[in-house]
Amino acid sequence: MRMPQSVACRSRKTLVFVGFACGMLVATTASATVPSPVHYRVGQIIEPKNNTTLSDLEFRAMLQSVDIIYIGEAHYTPSHVAAALEVLQSVIGGGRQPILGMEMFSWDGQAGLDRYLKGTVTSTEDFLAESQWKNNWGGKYADYSPLVDFAKTHGLTLLGLNPPRPLVRNVAKQGLAAIGNDPEGQQWTIPVPFPADDPEYRRVIYEQIEQCHAGLSQEVYQKIYEASVFRDEGMASVITTTVRSDAPGPTTFVSYTGAGHIQYRLPIPKRVNRQLGVPIKDVTVYLHALDPEHPEDVDDLIDERIADYVWLTALGPQGRQPRCGE
Repeated sequence: MRMPQSVACRSRKTLVFVGFACGMLVATTASATVPSPVHYRVGQIIEPKNNTTLSDLEFRAMLQSVDIIYIGEAHYTPSHVAAALEVLQSVIGGGRQPILGMEMFSWDGQAGLDRYLKGTVTSTEDFLAESQWKNNWGGKYADYSPLVDFAKTHGLTLLGLNPPRPLVRNVAKQGLAAIGNDPEGQQWTIPVPFPADDPEYRRVIYEQIEQCHAGLSQEVYQKIYEASVFRDEGMASVITTTVRSDAPGPTTFVSYTGAGHIQYRLPIPKRVNRQLGVPIKDVTVYLHALDPEHPEDVDDLIDERIADYVWLTALGPQGRQPRCGE
C-alpha cells in the first residue's frame, strides 16, 4: 500500500459530524497536482488500482460476490444516499440479503431502531427519540431517511455502528485509558486494554487531525486521536460480531459511514479483518461528489488509491467541499 505524504480534510463541518476523524478526505503530495486531461463524469465508477472504469454490469457483479461492502460518503449528500440504495438493490438482485450498518445510529439507540423497523413505533418523532438520533447524530434525519425506509420496506436488519456519544466524549477528554473505569462503558463489549496502535493508521489520522484543528496542544491532539481509534474500533466490532453470527441464507454486510472511515482500508476495514482473524471478501467504495471544474480532486483519489473503487456522483447542496486550510 502506497501511503500519502500528506492528507487534508475536505470540510470542517464534515469533521464535526464524523466526530474526531475526517469524513471526506483526499490525499495530496509534496509536488503540485496537474489536472487530469480526462473528463470525468457523474456516474463513473473507477478502479484506482488499474485506473479503469467499470460498466454498471461489472460493478453490480462485483457487489454481488463479496461479503462486506464498505461505502464511504460525504455527509448530507443526497447523491451518496442514492448510491447506497443502488448498492443495496444490487445485493438483493444477486440473491443475497443485505445487512445495513449506519454510522448515523449508535449502540444506545438500537432498541428504538428495532422497534421502528418492526412497526412497534410508528411516528417519526417517537422513533427519533427512542433511537437517540438527536443525542448522537443530531443532523437532519430526512437526509438519511431513504436508507431507513428501504430497510423497513425490505425487512432488512439495520444496525447502529457508532459508540454512544457520551463515551466518545469521555475518551476525547480522558483518553482510551479511561474506558475501563467508565460505568456507562461497562454495559458495552469494549476491549480493555485496546489493541496495539496501528502505525499506518496513526500516520494518516493524526496528521489529518492536526491539519483540521490547527493550534491545539499535542496532548489534545492525542486524545482526539484516541477518540478516533475508539470509534473506528467500535464500529468495526459491530460488523465483526454480525458477520460471525449464523444468519440464515447468504448475507452481505453493507457499511455506510463517512468516507474517512474507509480511506486506504485503514480505519474500519483493517480492524474488521484483524478482529475476524480469517480471510473475508470485502470491498471499499468511496463516493465523491464531482465538481467538473476540479478534476484534480479525482486525480488525487485515484493516484493514492483511496479505496478499491471511486464512484463519482452529483454535487450536493454544499457544493465542492474544500480542504482544511483552503
